[in-house]
Amino acid sequence: EELRGAGWFNTSAMGITEHNGGGILAMAGKNCVAIASDRRYGVQYQTMATDKHKLYKMHDKLYIGLAGLATDQATFHEKLKFRLAMYSLREERDIKPASFGKLVSTLLYERRFGPYFCSPVIAGLDSDNNPYLFSSDFIGAPMIPDMDTNGFVTAGTGEEQLVGMCESMWRPDLEPEELFETISQCLLAGSDRDCLSGWGGTVHVICPDKVITRTLRGRMD
Repeated sequence: EELRGAGWFNTSAMGITEHNGGGILAMAGKNCVAIASDRRYGVQYQTMATDKHKLYKMHDKLYIGLAGLATDQATFHEKLKFRLAMYSLREERDIKPASFGKLVSTLLYERRFGPYFCSPVIAGLDSDNNPYLFSSDFIGAPMIPDMDTNGFVTAGTGEEQLVGMCESMWRPDLEPEELFETISQCLLAGSDRDCLSGWGGTVHVICPDKVITRTLRGRMD
């Protein structure tokens, strides 16, 4: 009781972005790209489910991960599906990853005075099979990394931990299996250091001719 009175375990002090928890990262390789997320769905410090989907397929070579408030994730995903369907009808082709990044940034900025509390992470391959990564804050300010020096982006409550792991383990021109191993180790190690994310993970490795999807088992505590 004394600890609680001193402000320990004060869940009312948690920000809205930490309410559901979670961590997402994407990483570039040689003509391939990977995106991964944890599987925890929580309400503050209470774990409600361990099979939460946070990664969404836009088309065969383009995925988006959404971290933040779960209800805003669902709303924003539905808006993206509608915009992509209209784009496909009008243009009769799949959207390019760079164009999709601008679309996401614009949708978020439109609501800057009452934002969606979700941070997007985009991973895809362009028409020449070059990797494309994108992340932004709640109002769409883009962060596109230099693929030669730090080919990764992160989001979520475990963002700082994931960045530290990626800086230690990532290197340029990783092959698909090496990329899977690297991003998996970064996700598991980073999630172990964040109490609001974890319970395993989901990884998609996007290659020119296929998408490799695997589920990771992590610490269950």
